[in-house]
Amino acid sequence: MSRKELDNFVRLLKASPSGAVFNPWWQIDEENDIGRIAPIIRRQQLRAYVQERLGRATLVVIGEALGYRGGHFSGIPMTSERMLLRKQRHIVAGIKPHRTSKPSVCPNAFSEPTATIVWGALLKVGVLPDEFVLWNAFPWHSFDPRRGPLSNRMPNKSEQLSGRPVLKAFLELFPCEQIVALGKIAAAQLDQLGVDARCVRQPASGGAKLFRQQIAKIVR
Repeated sequence: MSRKELDNFVRLLKASPSGAVFNPWWQIDEENDIGRIAPIIRRQQLRAYVQERLGRATLVVIGEALGYRGGHFSGIPMTSERMLLRKQRHIVAGIKPHRTSKPSVCPNAFSEPTATIVWGALLKVGVLPDEFVLWNAFPWHSFDPRRGPLSNRMPNKSEQLSGRPVLKAFLELFPCEQIVALGKIAAAQLDQLGVDARCVRQPASGGAKLFRQQIAKIVR
């Protein structure tokens, strides 16, 4: 993939819907970001993450939506700042990753349970970091307007539809035979694109054990 093609994909992410939706690659979280450089850092980290897996990844895992403890600040789906800073060789190469949240908001950087579970389960069964790639059916962060950007909510049907072109473009970048959907919402979005995917339990809310069993069975 050329730099121009990668730039075109990242540019697709500009078209986030209005309302209670945060676009980490093109918007600034005025309350919680370190400054105006934050979205630039997140774009760089996303580019490095995608570039490293092109032509190498054999497994795609699709979640529901970006989370505030994960991609909101790291710029990488299902990957937290804390993971990025502590396990950078597993996640990105060629750049030095940075946090984009204010230390005063979260001194040790944000950590996301789903991200920790998904990465841990895949690495444990022997999948190398560049052999799998993570994304979300709704690529942006949908939050509860009453609670602010440090919250999550399920994207509504209109929002889910708006994310479909990006999901289609992402799958064209990674035409892998093995595609796994985390939960029914992600599975439904893939089905709308005519993609045959295996559906596993979403790791959150008590689903970690079943998820680990299901993903291990798929990989093995």
